[in-house]
Amino acid sequence: MSDAHGVARDQLRSFIERIERLEEEKKTIADDIKDVYGEAKGTGFDTKVLRKIISIRKQDKDERLEHEAILETYLIALGMLEGPPEE
Repeated sequence: MSDAHGVARDQLRSFIERIERLEEEKKTIADDIKDVYGEAKGTGFDTKVLRKIISIRKQDKDERLEHEAILETYLIALGMLEGPPEE
């Protein structure tokens, strides 16, 4: 029975260590991304807009078009955008 516990303990330790390494890699990548945004901001780009573009590029075309149509509908309803002329 103790051998089974040893195997489970080793397997658990392995999972934990792998997760810790990946978390460290994730932190390093996040820091790198932050640096790139800093560079972009330093050259005059709006980082909020860049983040929005990144978000949009992750969507497929149909999903993006649907979100844009809903946003436009809401903006028209709130009087923040001119809608098509009413008949």
